[in-house]
Amino acid sequence: MSQTPESVPAIETLLNIMRRLRDPETGCPWDIKQTWTTIIPHTLEEVYEVADAVDRDDATALKDELGDLLFQVVFMAQIASDKGLFDFDNVAQGIADKMVRRHPHLFGDVVYDNEAEQKQAWEAIKQSEREGKKQDAFFADIPAAMPALRRSQKIQKRAARVGFDWNDWRLVVPKVQEELGEVTDAVESGEAFERIEEEVGDLLMAGTNLARQLKVDAENALRLSNNKFERRFLAVEQDLLERGIRLEDADLETMEAAWGRVKNLEKGL
Repeated sequence: MSQTPESVPAIETLLNIMRRLRDPETGCPWDIKQTWTTIIPHTLEEVYEVADAVDRDDATALKDELGDLLFQVVFMAQIASDKGLFDFDNVAQGIADKMVRRHPHLFGDVVYDNEAEQKQAWEAIKQSEREGKKQDAFFADIPAAMPALRRSQKIQKRAARVGFDWNDWRLVVPKVQEELGEVTDAVESGEAFERIEEEVGDLLMAGTNLARQLKVDAENALRLSNNKFERRFLAVEQDLLERGIRLEDADLETMEAAWGRVKNLEKGL
């Protein structure tokens, strides 16, 4: 029995649309000429838009943005299929196999006594997978293109697995203060820009290490703080406009006073 259009699974409909877009003879010229390299900026943009929808707790937007992100996966898989490398089914089967492999307590007969034992086994399985891919370098599978804060925490987490780590977050605080002092010293002594940049990088890395010790995702924490700053700054602008002051005409003292009012309003004071 043939399937009616209504009975075709949505993912098959999407895959068929992608094949038509990439058809060498009848497809869309823009889609035909795309490569992994040209598509990746769009893929990253969609990831950020998913995160933004989550931050706003907007389920409708999240549904749409997840669809846009899925399209990017389908697009990249179709490019690979056109090259005879792999297709979307291979991608889906690969991740399904990986999840089964990494959860032997759900899909096998393995029993873990506690969450810590399960986490240790998870890392062991991932290490075995890296060895299977012949990724010998210690940090080989941590992408260089990953956002710097997130990559910093992953690098530090990997080093911690072999004992290169503090065992208490309180021990990291003096390191953060030390790195801040070195930034100050470099600036006040007139060091070259490259030296100041290096010291600021060390300070940021120490800060991400403190976040990791506190089980805080540094990338996510900074994104939330960015959102909070943006929200408050827009509220400052509105506060000033209600007082007949344009943001461009306000001095720092006036803006700081408005900032204080906005914070107090958020706190219900």
